[in-house]
Amino acid sequence: MRRDPRQVWFLVAPRTGLLNIAGPWEVLGHANEVLGRDAYQIQLVGPRSPTIRTRHGLMVSGIRSLPRSPARPPDVAIVAGGSPRLPIPDEEARIVAWLRRHHPDIETVVSICTGAFVLGEAGLLDGRRATTHWLRLGDLRARFPAAQVIDEGIFVRDRGVWTSAGITAGIDLTLALVEEDHGHGVAMAVAKRLVLFLRRSGNQAQFSSALQRQEREPPRLRDIAAFVLERVDQPLPVERIAAGLGMSPRTLSRWCREHLHESPAQLVRRLRIDEARRLLEETTLPLKDITARTGLGDASTMWRAFTQRLGVTPAAYRQRFTAAPAGRAMGDPGSAPARLRRIA
Repeated sequence: MRRDPRQVWFLVAPRTGLLNIAGPWEVLGHANEVLGRDAYQIQLVGPRSPTIRTRHGLMVSGIRSLPRSPARPPDVAIVAGGSPRLPIPDEEARIVAWLRRHHPDIETVVSICTGAFVLGEAGLLDGRRATTHWLRLGDLRARFPAAQVIDEGIFVRDRGVWTSAGITAGIDLTLALVEEDHGHGVAMAVAKRLVLFLRRSGNQAQFSSALQRQEREPPRLRDIAAFVLERVDQPLPVERIAAGLGMSPRTLSRWCREHLHESPAQLVRRLRIDEARRLLEETTLPLKDITARTGLGDASTMWRAFTQRLGVTPAAYRQRFTAAPAGRAMGDPGSAPARLRRIA
């Protein structure tokens, strides 16, 4: 656990996205409150001061000028967004030049979203794994061929340089920084304060399975899902589901393939796993009871289903979501646990 405060500079230029600044800033601010001290001393620094206009017009003030030769470089420099286009704007070129000059003295350099392009121009991505917003992965790969641009995670850490995917992934990255500095309990307490559905680990996809599903979800799926979930602890062969919905098994199978790109059996398995996730998040039921309630068979079947679909074990999933509350993490056994609101 770190006891010394860390100096954190947000390097901001005009037209950056507001959430690129506000999301990570809130994480660090709440971490200070959870810890009861200024573990992170945060400043806005930029080539233009004291205000900038963000991408969608809101003004941000309190920015101090980027010092040419700082008496003490920051411990953490966070590049809050950037332009993926050439030529790079003059203000960002000044940040690039500053990073080239000072990055060897900075312990941790971070980019949020398209801030990766600023790090690339400064030469910080050469020979490193990196990521950015999914819309700009191809551009980053083409601009900086010496970088190993990957798209299977929401943030990447490689030898002191952290890069994140689009916008809200900056929150996940900053939570990971807090966890590294102050432990899992503090990071989870901050996640709960921010009412996050789940604190995502870096290897998760940029799109959640729920978001991908909702994007293409047809109305009939609600009827099928309701039928399955009302009987999720029971055997559900395709014939039973089809009969309950007034369809033939062949029609149901064809509909699932056409609209969901999966078989009825795969749909049932997915809904069982989703219900198991809910029970892991919201209850303290033992795993054997959850497998019985969701029709997943036994604990080994549930373990395989989770690791294959989510990349984590049921126990690890529960641990990530239901860590000790803030007070208990800080040694107060009497603190009441905070409830994390489920976001549909």
